[in-house]
Amino acid sequence: MQSLRLALSQINPTVGDLDGNVRTIADGIEAARDAGADLVVFPELALCGYPPEDLLLKPQFLADCRRALDDVARHTSGIAALVGFPDVTRGHVFNAAAVLGDTRLLATYHKIELPNYGVFDEKRYFTQGARCVVFEVNGISVSVTVCEDIWLDYGAAEHHATTNRAAIVANLSASPYHAGKLALRRQVLARFARRTRAFVAYTNLVGGQDELVFDGGSLVLDPEGEPLAVAQRFEEALLVADIQLPERQAQAPPRQVNGRWGKRIALTSSNSQRREPSPAPPATALSHLEEVHQALLLGTRDYVRKNGFQKTVVGLSGGIDSALTAAIAVEALGAGNVVAVTMPSHHTSSDTRTDAARLAANLGVPLLTIPIKAVLDTYLDALAPHLGPGEPGVETENLQARIRGNLLMALSNRFGWLVLTTGNKSETAVGYCTLYGDTAGGFAVINDVPKTLVYQLAEQINLAAGRDLIPASILTRPPTAELRPDQLDTDSLPPYDTLDPILRAYVEEDKAPDDIAGNGFDPDTVRRVVRLVDRSEYKRRQSPPGVKITPKAFGRDRRLPITNRYAQPVDGPPSATGSGPLAPPPGDGADAPMADERREAQ
Repeated sequence: MQSLRLALSQINPTVGDLDGNVRTIADGIEAARDAGADLVVFPELALCGYPPEDLLLKPQFLADCRRALDDVARHTSGIAALVGFPDVTRGHVFNAAAVLGDTRLLATYHKIELPNYGVFDEKRYFTQGARCVVFEVNGISVSVTVCEDIWLDYGAAEHHATTNRAAIVANLSASPYHAGKLALRRQVLARFARRTRAFVAYTNLVGGQDELVFDGGSLVLDPEGEPLAVAQRFEEALLVADIQLPERQAQAPPRQVNGRWGKRIALTSSNSQRREPSPAPPATALSHLEEVHQALLLGTRDYVRKNGFQKTVVGLSGGIDSALTAAIAVEALGAGNVVAVTMPSHHTSSDTRTDAARLAANLGVPLLTIPIKAVLDTYLDALAPHLGPGEPGVETENLQARIRGNLLMALSNRFGWLVLTTGNKSETAVGYCTLYGDTAGGFAVINDVPKTLVYQLAEQINLAAGRDLIPASILTRPPTAELRPDQLDTDSLPPYDTLDPILRAYVEEDKAPDDIAGNGFDPDTVRRVVRLVDRSEYKRRQSPPGVKITPKAFGRDRRLPITNRYAQPVDGPPSATGSGPLAPPPGDGADAPMADERREAQ
């Protein structure tokens, strides 16, 4: 029997922080060496962070990455390492994996399968690789792959591993999180292991990068697709596993050495600190709500910290969205780094003011009170000669939201606090928000969280706390923007348990409106929801980024033109008026294209 001690270094790099990432990788190599590892595998593009986007178009950035790789190589005395980095070869840029050992670069693998769907845009930046790489450590063959390479059935990576009978397939990955992704990921990896009859060493990135969250969960699978070792999710980790192989399997020679599949490299680990393996604790299984919660925490923490902020500010309305946003911010950053602000208007009830104060006290954060009644009156007095006769309308409702946005941004400017906006995915989808009002801020914590899930997460937080951290009255009160007397969300929208399934079908599953209506939804309701979604793209384009937790989030995942007259009919042909079946009911002026529908401010 031959054995190889393998370490998977699940790290949280920062895009563009080459010096910091070199230190993180060097620390990972040292930790793997201390654990007696022969080989340590890092995530995809770990050296520069993922995704580097248009930094890859800057020649100086690419040159600096190459110098940083040389710095990493100096730390590989007595241990082999696989490190993801952007490589420039003959004028082409590749998503690459460096084979490092004996303090130098020994070989480079170029990713073959370049994803170009969803959040991925790799064909914009990278040239497709053409050759696989296999190397040996202590006589055990290791085939190198990067992320998408093993997601494709019958692809080059599978063919290479099968043809050359690779003992281990190492996969450097940057697989972003969405709810349910883990099950799909494990299914793909297990299928690859069974088809190639190889051990699979999968190292995934962890951390937040703008809208994306990488959840880690690195693992080693045996040739039957069964997990040998699994890392925790949503945190950095070093996963160590011993691979035992019969000698004939470990040393199976490649059928092509210097041809299509690239060269074979032999390394011998001189690691003399091998010790008895200490079994890694089993990774904690997370429920759906727990993993979404962890993703929101990690995404918020990293966005704030990696962008150089210390404190954040949240407008508390006394409603469920701002309550959940504040609770996540406190858990992610600490109560000392969150400031709450309540900004009551003419229409703010005593119940919501009381709930905002109770929530702030429960979370242990300071609460600033800045009434906006006098400010709103000043605005209305100034506008009165120009608005003409008639009762106050949507402009008065939106003014309240915009005043609140101005006040929060003033505090941000004064003290350097990052404003966290509080809108959820349901409201963002249909434009039930105020441009330059409640959309004003730096980070939208829950903008990919549907309203029904907002309630579930709030209940989960209370359950974990063992008390009503978020007051029960916030959970039970009907949602309201409180921008006019006796206002409820259902005055303008379907109930959220109806709205959210329609949105999921239309936004995430790309179903046609008539197909959605065919699933038992009222055609008029579907027509109105679809039209609101289509006409609100301009608002979403101007909103801050937030944590992606669904399979298709607005922004990176879903990119539609703002100027767009395509409309899919529901229940019949376009109307004779030419306005189309998705036009609003007569007199519904607030719903006109580019009109600014109102919503709660914070």
